[in-house]
Amino acid sequence: MTTTKYIFVTGGVTSSLGKGIIAASLAKLLQAQGYRTTIQKLDPYINVDPGTLNPYEHGECYVTDDGAETDLDLGHYERFLNVPTSQSNNVTTGRIYQSVIEKERRGEFLGKTVQVIPHITDEIKHRVQILGQTGDYDIVITEIGGTVGDIESLPYVEAVRQLKWELGENNAIVIHLTLVPYLSAAGELKTKPTQHSVKTLMESGVMADVLVCRTEHELPRDVREKLAKFCNVRPEAVIQSIDASTIYDVPNLMLDEGLDKVVLGKLALNSSQPDLTQWNQFLSRHKNPSGEVTIGLIGKYVELQDSYKSILEAFIHAGAENEVKVKVESIHSEYLTESNAAEKLKHLHGVLVAPGFGERGIEGKIEAVQYVREHNIPFLGICLGMQMAVIEYARNVLGLKDANSTEMDEATPNPVIDLMESQKTITHKGGTMRLGAWDCELIDDTIAKDVYQTKTIKERHRHRYEFNNKYKQQIEEAGMKATGFNPETGLVEIIEIPAHPWFIGVQYHPEYKSTVANPHPLFVSFVKAALNFKTNNNSVSMAQN
Repeated sequence: MTTTKYIFVTGGVTSSLGKGIIAASLAKLLQAQGYRTTIQKLDPYINVDPGTLNPYEHGECYVTDDGAETDLDLGHYERFLNVPTSQSNNVTTGRIYQSVIEKERRGEFLGKTVQVIPHITDEIKHRVQILGQTGDYDIVITEIGGTVGDIESLPYVEAVRQLKWELGENNAIVIHLTLVPYLSAAGELKTKPTQHSVKTLMESGVMADVLVCRTEHELPRDVREKLAKFCNVRPEAVIQSIDASTIYDVPNLMLDEGLDKVVLGKLALNSSQPDLTQWNQFLSRHKNPSGEVTIGLIGKYVELQDSYKSILEAFIHAGAENEVKVKVESIHSEYLTESNAAEKLKHLHGVLVAPGFGERGIEGKIEAVQYVREHNIPFLGICLGMQMAVIEYARNVLGLKDANSTEMDEATPNPVIDLMESQKTITHKGGTMRLGAWDCELIDDTIAKDVYQTKTIKERHRHRYEFNNKYKQQIEEAGMKATGFNPETGLVEIIEIPAHPWFIGVQYHPEYKSTVANPHPLFVSFVKAALNFKTNNNSVSMAQN
C-alpha cells in the first residue's frame, strides 16, 4: 500500500457517546486484519494540552513516552492497540493557534492577513496528516472532539471537508456517531436527533459515510432503513452501538455489525476475518473470574472515575491475568482520618494510594499508608502515593513528626520530599514537569526486580517533586529501602519495605503502560499479592474458628 487512508470520527446530539471507544474498537478490528493502524484525537478546547486542566474538568491527563500530556482517550487507543502514541496523536485548538501565531510572528506568511481559512484549517490538515506521512501506517483514524454544530468544532469540520476533497475518493471517509434515544412514554426509538445531527454536518459540506447509532435498545430494520433514507447512507452503513457491559465488548459488537467490512469497502481495501484470539481470551478471563479481591483506591478525585481511568483499566487487565475480579472501592482521602481508618480499610485486600497534586487530602493518604503498613495489607503507591509512603515512614518510624513535602509545606524542617533541582527556576506550569519515559535501574532481590524480571526498565513520569536523597541513608537504616534509581540523576524511583509482605511505592505511573495484550506486571503482582492476603486471612480465620 502506498497511500495512507484516513477515517474521521465525528459526534452529534450529545457528548460522551463514546467516540474514543468506537474509534479504538474499529482500529482493533483493522489491526487484527493486518492493517497498520493508529488513532489521533483533535480537541477543540483552547488549552494547549490537558496538562493544566483540573481532573474534575477533563478526567486524567494521559502521558505518552515522548512526554506529551494528552487526552485520556489516548489511553484507550494504547490499551486496545498495544501501540504507543505520541505528541502527534493529540492536537488541541490551543496548539493549532499557537503554531499559526508563532509562524505569523516569524514572518512566514509574508505579510498576508492570517485567517481561520486557510491558515487555521491548513494547520489542522497538516497535523492530521503527520502520522500518515511517516509511512508507518496504512490507516489513520482521527477522532474529532465535541459535537457537530459547536462553534469551536467548525474549523475542524471544515478541514475534514477540504481533506475529503483533496485526498480523493476511497482515501477518506467520515463516521458519524450519534444518539437514537428511546422515549418510554411513547414506547419508541426516535430518529429525529440523528437526522438533525447529520443535517448539521451536511450544512458544513460534509457527508457522513457511516452512521454509528448509540442506543439502549435494538434498532429494528425499519428504523435502520429510515435512518439510511433520511441521512443519505446505505442501510448496511447504519451501525448499531448498543450499551455494553464492558468497553472491551465493543470490538466484537462492531464486528457483528460489520463496521469493519463497511469501512474497508468504502476505502477500497480488502477485508478478512479479524484474528481476535488473544482479545477474546482476555475477555473470557475477565468475564469468568474464579475469585474476587477488594482493593481500596485512596484519592481526592474519586467522585469522577475518569480521574483515575488508567488505574481502573489496569486493574481490569491485572484481574483477568490473575483470573479474579478486582472490586475497586473508592475512598476519598479528604475524609479519611485516624479515627475512621480501621473502619474504612480493615476489610480490604490491598490499597493503592493514587497520584495527585496539592495538599488537600494528603493527611488521609498518610493515614491509609500507616494502617496498611502496620497491618501487612498489600500496598501500591503511585507518584504522590509513593511520596506519602515516604512521609508516613519518616514521621512514624523515624520519629520526624514534622516531615513533609515542600509542595505541602515550603518551610518544613524535614523535607523528605523536595522540589526537583531542575524545577526550581521554572515559572510556566504547562508542559514543564518531568514528563515521559525515563530509565530506572532495579536492585537485586527486591519486589521490583522480581516483578519486572530485568535490570533496567523504562516508565512514564509526571511530577515536580522527588525523594530527597539527603534522607536516604536515615530512611534505609530504619527499614525502608530504595530499590530503583534513575541511572543519570540518582533519583529514587522505587521504595519498598522488605519486612512487609508486599509494600512498594513508585515515582512513575505504571498504569499508563498497561494494555489488554500486556497487563502491567506491577499491577499483576499487586493483585496477586491481594489474592494471597485474602487467602491467608481466610485460612487464619478458619483455623481460629
